[in-house]
Amino acid sequence: MLSGFKEFILRGNVISMAVGLAVGAAFTAVVTGFSNAFIVPLIGVITRGTGDFSKAEFELDGVNFPYGLFISAAIAFLITASVLYFCVVVPMSKVQDRFTAKKDQEAIDIKAALRDCPRCYTEIPAIASRCPHCTSEVEPDPEAVELAKLPAQR
Repeated sequence: MLSGFKEFILRGNVISMAVGLAVGAAFTAVVTGFSNAFIVPLIGVITRGTGDFSKAEFELDGVNFPYGLFISAAIAFLITASVLYFCVVVPMSKVQDRFTAKKDQEAIDIKAALRDCPRCYTEIPAIASRCPHCTSEVEPDPEAVELAKLPAQR
């Protein structure tokens, strides 16, 4: 029972997720601090408020509505989301696109390699071991078979 838990904890993706959550929490604290220290007071100055917009509130039937806290949290969220998107998501998707485009192109090249069936003379894939038209067995092209192997098998 403990060995299963130990195996689960020591997996790379669980540890990476934990580190990501810790860094994300620290980053959120920094952005919230920046937002409360600089952005919110600037909004207060622009709107001729008290200078600290996060303390803005209104009262309705004796109930206090601190709408400044919500606006402060929304600003912190927007800053966090935009920084994460432009500094993490966009660069990672570009890196991922580079690798997947190369793999996709290799797969297209392998599938695009054609040859003639020696029996019926129709075009068949170079890696085919049987003609789909006349159903005769054919010898696959050794180069195409080598290219079609998975990278771990090369």
